[in-house]
Amino acid sequence: MKITLILCGKTEDDYILKGFTIYEQRLKHYISFETIVIPALKNTKALSIEQQKQKEGELILKSIQSSDRFILLDEYGKEYTSTGFSGYIQQQMNSGIKNIVFAVGGPYGFSDDIYKRADGKISLSKMTFSHQMVRLFFAEQLYRAMTILKNEPYHHS
Repeated sequence: MKITLILCGKTEDDYILKGFTIYEQRLKHYISFETIVIPALKNTKALSIEQQKQKEGELILKSIQSSDRFILLDEYGKEYTSTGFSGYIQQQMNSGIKNIVFAVGGPYGFSDDIYKRADGKISLSKMTFSHQMVRLFFAEQLYRAMTILKNEPYHHS
C-alpha cells in the first residue's frame, strides 16, 4: 500500500519543514509515502473564502484517482488514539487498497465537493491547528503508527 499526503501550499516555517522532513525520511523505511503539494492560490484578495476553497478543491480532486481511498484531516473527523490509528492503518493495509490519500486543507478548510468525494474524515484533535502544523503532526503520528505495527520501542503505552 502507498500513502499519499496532499498539502495545500508549501510549508513556509523552517522548523515545521525540518520536522516534517525527518518523519518523511523515517516513513520510507516502512511504507511507500509521498506528498503532493497543491500550489498556493494567487490573487486571493479578489476571491471569497468559498471561491478559494472551491479552487483548492478542484486542484485536490485532480490529484486523486477514483480508486484511491480519500481521507480528510478535518477537525470534525473521527478521533483515534495512537494505537487506534495504527489499527486503522493496518485495516487499510489488509483491505487491499492500493493507495490511501490523506488531505490537509488550506487555511479555510475544504470545499463541499471535497467533502462529497471523501471516503472518511480523521481529526488529530478537538483543538484547531494551523494547516501548516497539521502536516508535522500527521507525519509524526503516521510514523508512530508504523512503529506500533512493527512492535518497535518508539511508542510508550
